[in-house]
Amino acid sequence: MLETIGNTPLVQLRRLTTSKTGDVFVKLEGVNPTGSYKDRVALAMVLGAEAEGSLRPGTRLLECTGGSTGTSLAFVCAVKRIPLTIISSDAYAAAKLDSMRAFGAELLIEPSVGGKVTPDLWPRMRQRANDLVAAGNHIWVDQFENEHAPGGYSAMGNELVEQLDRQVDAFCGCVGTAGMITGVGRVLREHHPTARIIGLEPDTSAVLSGRPAGAHGIDGTAAGFVPPLFDRKIVTEVRALPERSARDMARRLALAEGIFAGTSTGMNVLAAIQLAERLGPGSTVVTIACDTGFKYLQTDLFCQ
Repeated sequence: MLETIGNTPLVQLRRLTTSKTGDVFVKLEGVNPTGSYKDRVALAMVLGAEAEGSLRPGTRLLECTGGSTGTSLAFVCAVKRIPLTIISSDAYAAAKLDSMRAFGAELLIEPSVGGKVTPDLWPRMRQRANDLVAAGNHIWVDQFENEHAPGGYSAMGNELVEQLDRQVDAFCGCVGTAGMITGVGRVLREHHPTARIIGLEPDTSAVLSGRPAGAHGIDGTAAGFVPPLFDRKIVTEVRALPERSARDMARRLALAEGIFAGTSTGMNVLAAIQLAERLGPGSTVVTIACDTGFKYLQTDLFCQ
């Protein structure tokens, strides 16, 4: 099963772009085993822990996650028979939490405030992780600090280079841990030195843009601090976009293009189309469909 991760298809938008815009390509990461690009980084982090020799008999892997990383880690650990504890919150999609349990992970829930990702949530989740590590018997993979995380996305960057036999003018993606934007961006810049790499965040919690952290409802993004893996030598620009517009785009993607994905994908495509409009005909903009819309059917995203 682990060998089914990656080698995902790339499609060009046909109905949401016009003759006055550049071409927009979307990599469909929802076809990975658990329906998310996080399968790539989960495998990379587990393999990294194994290579370091830190996975001793009787120890449990530990992670804080509200996005799809938890499901992906639970999947990889199920295949490898590694016990896993996940600290998450009711601020995140119930389907994601249920899928973590389905793969056998122990789930510890940190209560949210109003069902939102607020600035205090991640510090509380990370403190619980620190407490478990201090008590012994847990190895925290910590996707925000894990040096193996960007390497998990290098394959995605290489796939994009192979799939697109043309100059890439811009690549954009939401920033959560920053592993994806850094890992893919580094590979693209090696092959396309003039490519713009744009990190995205919700405008209500635009920390990377120098604004205060705030509440938002986009899983897997904007944890309320600048992630250590975020590399401004790779990321040439940061854009903050309205969550409502991202949600609208996620719904438009399903109706117009048949791409069924979540809110972070909506933000990615919204930004990509805006970039294609700015760069004009003849340009090429690439982004990621992070996951599948099936993860959000228990939310109000598609129930309008």
